[in-house]
Amino acid sequence: MPDVIVRGQSTDGAIRIFVAVTTDMVNDAQKIHNTFPVATAALGRTLTAAAIMGQGLKNDTDSITIQFRGDGPLGNMVAVTDNLSRVRGYVVNPFVDIPLNKAGKLDVGGAVGQGYLNVIRDLSLKEPYSGQVPIMSGEIAEDLTYYFAKSDQIPTAMGLGVLVNPDNTASVAGGFMIQLMPEATEEVAGIIEDRMAEVPPITTMLKDGMTPEDILFYLTEGFSMIMQNETVTPKYECKCSKTRMERAVISIGKEELRKIIDEDGKCEVECQFCNNKYVFSKEELLEMYEKAK
Repeated sequence: MPDVIVRGQSTDGAIRIFVAVTTDMVNDAQKIHNTFPVATAALGRTLTAAAIMGQGLKNDTDSITIQFRGDGPLGNMVAVTDNLSRVRGYVVNPFVDIPLNKAGKLDVGGAVGQGYLNVIRDLSLKEPYSGQVPIMSGEIAEDLTYYFAKSDQIPTAMGLGVLVNPDNTASVAGGFMIQLMPEATEEVAGIIEDRMAEVPPITTMLKDGMTPEDILFYLTEGFSMIMQNETVTPKYECKCSKTRMERAVISIGKEELRKIIDEDGKCEVECQFCNNKYVFSKEELLEMYEKAK
């Protein structure tokens, strides 16, 4: 099933929903970072959430950054998206190998640990908007659901899943997000809450052959829903370049640059999102030194 994000809304405007298939996108990330199973699942869920949330952005220059700063063995985890759901991300320790949880599943919560979830929205204004909440479970979807309730005051139900193969790749990956708009009544909220308690995991629905359209209408059964025509293909796409890396090196300041020039005579910088390496010669570093403040 090809990667896609579909969206819909109820005819009364009370509900909006996004459903995503992200298997190819997650496997691109797995290949780049060579993640072990629990990291494939954790990063895959976070990238999927970012791709879905990117559909709420309006401008080409807008972005959302999700940061899990937990004390678990995975270390910090980051995912970034734009308005076309082109995502990139990384986890500090992709080779984590820990026992399964009590349910016999990958222990994403234990790998993430306790700490804070930050969501940064850069809407091309003077300052980005940043919201922070404690990590509630480390299971990604539950934490983002809590974030929307506490920081954005938007009642949200989110489901995320990555089914990992023995070779560390994903057999299926996807997610959904249902949000209640101001028009929603307490009755609507109660029906959605009850529905979420009985639906199977997103990976089960995808494994059973359900399309994103099937899942959209299944999750909102009983409501009058319209599926919008606009669909998006989420992709793993890094935006790094030598120019961007040059700006990053310049930002360390003249003192550090001088030390690198004198001691090493060259500089190699690796992009955390795609592992591409950029080498700067002594001549290039001297030019950057002149540009540095």
